[in-house]
Amino acid sequence: MPTKRVTRPRILLSRTMAGLARFATAQEIAGILREQGTGIGTATVYRNLQLMASSGELDTLHLNGETLYRECSDHGHHHHIVCRECGRTIEIEIPGLERWIRQAAHKVHFTEINHNLEIFGLCEQCAETHSHGNELSD
Repeated sequence: MPTKRVTRPRILLSRTMAGLARFATAQEIAGILREQGTGIGTATVYRNLQLMASSGELDTLHLNGETLYRECSDHGHHHHIVCRECGRTIEIEIPGLERWIRQAAHKVHFTEINHNLEIFGLCEQCAETHSHGNELSD
């Protein structure tokens, strides 16, 4: 397995990703790096995000035809609940889900199963903002 080169862009990108509590697009991440005055180009950001995702350093989420990236604390298989308003993301465990998926697949004679499960909703802060907004319009 080839060794991963530790480059300045990779280090800065890793630091940026560690500071994000949500999934973000490559464009958003490139914008953050640009605001920090790093001089890292968008193509370099895209390339490094893809490399980091393929090596398991970052999780990806595909939403509306776009790939979003996030550094996760759990590098094993896991699931997320994502606020559809602010993007806040929490890793969650769903007891029994993996066993249920294997059993369901076995019943219909499928093998080599994999899956992605992302749950979307409103976090407590965004739900509160929405409820206050609704009160004002009544």
